[in-house]
Amino acid sequence: MFLMGRSEAGKTSLIQALKGEELHYIKTQYTNLEGDTIDSPGEYAESKHFSVGLACFSFEADVIAIVQAADEPYNLFGDCLHTFILRPLIGVITKTDSPYANVPMIRQWMESAGCDRIFEVNNVTGEGIEELTEYLKEDLPLLTLEEAKQRQALGLCEWDPLPENLL
Repeated sequence: MFLMGRSEAGKTSLIQALKGEELHYIKTQYTNLEGDTIDSPGEYAESKHFSVGLACFSFEADVIAIVQAADEPYNLFGDCLHTFILRPLIGVITKTDSPYANVPMIRQWMESAGCDRIFEVNNVTGEGIEELTEYLKEDLPLLTLEEAKQRQALGLCEWDPLPENLL
């Protein structure tokens, strides 16, 4: 899973929560590969000069996760983000217990970006972590090269189902 989001959205804490570790603050200063997770600095999402790094690292992951805190003051990710990400795109809403949380607004931003699934988590209490972990354990469908080419010719992502009339 590749995590992207602004600074202090909770990406590194999410990794710690998924591993069952005690939470401790670490400023992510470069892209880290920890086991099955790629953690990117928030500055990559916040700056057009570094954002190309997000695209590059997205090719190395099976799942892309937009991480946004429930109290985000603004949205960094545009509508239809999924159209240029060639992997399943999920949303993870952190800090759901913030007194300034506006989960419906964050959920709307993630739906507009094209997130397939949206998870609400609390890294401190562990709420929602099990549901996200179960999703990540699911096997992605395997396709032959011919099946992938057929979907590409139709303008579909590799994991999108074929229209009923083509089955």
